[in-house]
Amino acid sequence: MDPNLLYWKSQGQSLFSRLQIWFNLLDPTSLLSSDAEIQKAHQSLLRSGENLNEEDEKALILSLSSVHADSGAVLPLSFRPAAFLPISAPLVVASFLPHSGVKPALFCQFLLQTYIAGFNHANRNSSSEQSKKTSLKQLLLIAGTVSYATCAGALPQILINRLGVRSAPIQTFLRSIVPIPLSAALAFFSVYTVRSEESEIGIQLFDSNGNPVGLSKAAGKKAVRETALSRATLFGATAAVPSLLVLLLKRTRPFQRNSLLAAPIRHISVALVLGLMIPVSFSLFPQLGTISKENVEEQLQAAADGGQLYYHRGL
Repeated sequence: MDPNLLYWKSQGQSLFSRLQIWFNLLDPTSLLSSDAEIQKAHQSLLRSGENLNEEDEKALILSLSSVHADSGAVLPLSFRPAAFLPISAPLVVASFLPHSGVKPALFCQFLLQTYIAGFNHANRNSSSEQSKKTSLKQLLLIAGTVSYATCAGALPQILINRLGVRSAPIQTFLRSIVPIPLSAALAFFSVYTVRSEESEIGIQLFDSNGNPVGLSKAAGKKAVRETALSRATLFGATAAVPSLLVLLLKRTRPFQRNSLLAAPIRHISVALVLGLMIPVSFSLFPQLGTISKENVEEQLQAAADGGQLYYHRGL
């Protein structure tokens, strides 16, 4: 078992401990480290095993935030967890803007959905893959996911333009209320489709000693479902809190006198809520998940000496 997963097994089984870990891992200064430094840090953990000293702590944070736990390869810079907020924040803010036409809305959604799909794919569980090259089927799934999510994400603006909606309450409903369930559903859909191969082929299971015991489709489905729910929580909350906040503030006198205050408040709150929700959503489920032996394939149940097996959930 990779040292990253061994650490999650020993330290990341409670929600509070995972939150503490993710607050450290999301430090953007880790993005300044070179691939050689990251590989060196990961190799040092391989030699140290579970006997970590103070010098290994920095290497541990660098490895956890930059190395894929299945392949041991360094993650692409833009798809590392620490890069998620700096890159996605302006894209999310732009996607929630009240666009004047359909084309700007589609363009912003395309950029956002492309990045989300790329992040989901880069941080998937790749334990069942024989080669590092992405299959043609997977590429088509990613392209289809981006295309569908782009059109669906711009649906409120499409309805406003095509139906010629002029009513302020209806526009508010389409631009402030509809995006809440829509954002959550599209985030769930993106993870579920981009990582569908994990459910179809299975992912690697480990026993209590960290030894691989075989591939499990049941564990793959559980890993994808948990990650999809965490991502839906992230984007659903990011859409909900700023929208509800602005709707409440519009009833106050300062906002009734100056309606231009709503736009900057909305944009700032979107970025703040996104930044606060990222570690929460990443922490909702353990990185090294568990599944009871009754829920896995019969040929793998004998390996569950403690009544459960472990799997890498991905991110």
